[in-house]
Amino acid sequence: MTAYWITTYKAILDETKVAAYAALAGPALRDAGGNYLARGLPAETYESGEKTRTVVIEFESVEAARAAHDSPAYQDALAALDDGAVRDMRIVPGAE
Repeated sequence: MTAYWITTYKAILDETKVAAYAALAGPALRDAGGNYLARGLPAETYESGEKTRTVVIEFESVEAARAAHDSPAYQDALAALDDGAVRDMRIVPGAE
């Protein structure tokens, strides 16, 4: 079953670290089978929505998304991010 990796940025504390993270994370997650579906600020928000940067990546399965997160290449990206942002990241299974 398809799964979606959803990340919202609650606060960006260091743009340089976020850029370093993005340079490593993009290739790592694409190489792990991730397909970026959305990335950026919302065009509109409703029902107490926040104007926060959001990233949605599709994976073949929850297991594939988890493996991508735990991969050495993505862990290098997280190390580059360090304390550069406060984020909420989750993996959500697709609807059947």
